[in-house]
Amino acid sequence: MERPDSQLVQVEIYGQSYNLRGEGASGYIQDLASYVDRKMREVSDATATVDSLKVAILAALNIADETRRGRGPDPAVMKGGPDRVARLIDMLERCFAEA
Repeated sequence: MERPDSQLVQVEIYGQSYNLRGEGASGYIQDLASYVDRKMREVSDATATVDSLKVAILAALNIADETRRGRGPDPAVMKGGPDRVARLIDMLERCFAEA
């Protein structure tokens, strides 16, 4: 069920376009997508890996490591805490279910 205050935001991550439905400012989702894109490109450059799934997994591990070590992304990107993260996970699951 679509929430009345949700909006569709188109983002590009590692050369792929995704239409994500989210609440609040579209700039926040764009910032997150830019961060993930940057991390994936860093991994790709460092490893010369061309398989996008492997690049995504390695980028996710790097982001998880940063988070665990307290070196997460810019606080402006992460404002909203666990509730916002849960909503983003929900958005991603819906996006992949549509594909």
